[in-house]
Amino acid sequence: MKRTAALFTAVSIALAAAGCSSPPRSEPLTMTGVYFDTVVEVQVWGGDQDILDHCDEICAHYEQMLSPTIEDSEVSAINRAAGTPTEVSEETADLIKAGLEYGDISGGMFDKSIPDAAALAEAVTHIDHRKVKVDGNTVTLTDPDAKIDLGGIAKGYIADRLKDYLKSEGIRHALINLGGNMLAVGDRCDGTPFRIGLQRPFDQTGTVLAALEITDQSVVTSGNYERYFEKDGTIYHHILDPRTGYPIQNDLYQVTIISDSSVDGDALSTTCYALGLEKGMDLIESMSGVEAVFVTDDYEIHETSGVTLD
Repeated sequence: MKRTAALFTAVSIALAAAGCSSPPRSEPLTMTGVYFDTVVEVQVWGGDQDILDHCDEICAHYEQMLSPTIEDSEVSAINRAAGTPTEVSEETADLIKAGLEYGDISGGMFDKSIPDAAALAEAVTHIDHRKVKVDGNTVTLTDPDAKIDLGGIAKGYIADRLKDYLKSEGIRHALINLGGNMLAVGDRCDGTPFRIGLQRPFDQTGTVLAALEITDQSVVTSGNYERYFEKDGTIYHHILDPRTGYPIQNDLYQVTIISDSSVDGDALSTTCYALGLEKGMDLIESMSGVEAVFVTDDYEIHETSGVTLD
């Protein structure tokens, strides 16, 4: 797969430094790590190294719990069980329930899988969020050949948990970046909003197409230009249609969700990309406290009514 950015997936970009302007001047402390196959960066103003170290521990904890590629994770235990009820932690059960809710909201378009190409036709018969049952903290796959992958929702969940922790430690200014999933704690030290740039799709220089200003909110983007290859004029990317197993083909390049919760932004950005412009816009307009920016393949920007772009 081809990546269109060097360090972050860069679907959204923090613009300008956010240092405090009033004395005593506070420069950010930064934690950087690699979790869930993406670069995680946490910038904190007014904190100390112990806080950043604990942010690193939080990321490691949730990767160990939720990654489908770690053999002894809770998600791997469910997948190995082949239909046998599996007891997991309350957090894992709750996150799976959230994924199932978005499966219902999207009419199944949030169901995700990356099957082997040789077995594609057979593999898609096992993709159905309705085959996942959660009873308390017990998870059962009613199809023993089905698998769970929380990749479409886990990064947002971890970002929200990082924000909860930072706020509990009295941090009022921070910016969390999980591979382009941006989540602000409060505003900048000078009282102005954080500015988040939206990358122009397929531009490898990080050109900013438009900019958003956010305070204590999340910005999450999904698009067909993050991981892809092109053959015979068709782009094959990582957002798959669960009905066919092939990449979704529509007139969208990018969807950005602005919300209070990053887990919602994570799920909705993928869901709205899968639904397409019209249905995606309708879904966001029906929801309270959520806004969206859609970029079509002619680079035209379509935003919901509550969005202001620079």
